[in-house]
Amino acid sequence: MTVEFQRYDQSRIEDVRQTICDIHVEVRAGDLGLTGPFYSRERFNERLSGHSTALGWEAAIGYEDDIPFGFAYCVPLAPNTRWWKAMTTPLPDGYTTEDGHRTLALNEIVVRKPWRGTGTAQALHEHLLAPRTEQRVTLLVNPKAGGGKVQAVYERWGYEKIGEQQPFPDSPVFAAMMRAPLHRA
Repeated sequence: MTVEFQRYDQSRIEDVRQTICDIHVEVRAGDLGLTGPFYSRERFNERLSGHSTALGWEAAIGYEDDIPFGFAYCVPLAPNTRWWKAMTTPLPDGYTTEDGHRTLALNEIVVRKPWRGTGTAQALHEHLLAPRTEQRVTLLVNPKAGGGKVQAVYERWGYEKIGEQQPFPDSPVFAAMMRAPLHRA
């Protein structure tokens, strides 16, 4: 097994858009049974377009013998971010103050079924985060995904639930999670 990771910035989104969308649909709808308009290819592609235009957006795709097995992408939260506005749980004063360097949002991490449980998801995650300089990283997870197993994976990676968030009227209520510092010892 030869696993490698490739990084992509905003200038290369069109090189990988189809791969990212294909993996997303296969895993979210096919494997995890997350269906409905919010999880459709079209809506995901709209979110990908919005995320990938933000300053500092970056993606990583994992390949085994040239077969893409997963992707992850992130963006630093800007001072005018909408990220925290959808919180349904109040957070302490100053917790949501952003300057474009404080918090990294891990928007997506998706790994195809044959590669789950092999350590490749965590390797992809750490590869994406390794060069980042933000102080902390946040993500949203559907607590029903995988019967709660997906959230449990993030907890093993050092994330803690800080509250709940519903970023879109038709989205599920997500568990908002944070890992600080960004890099664990």
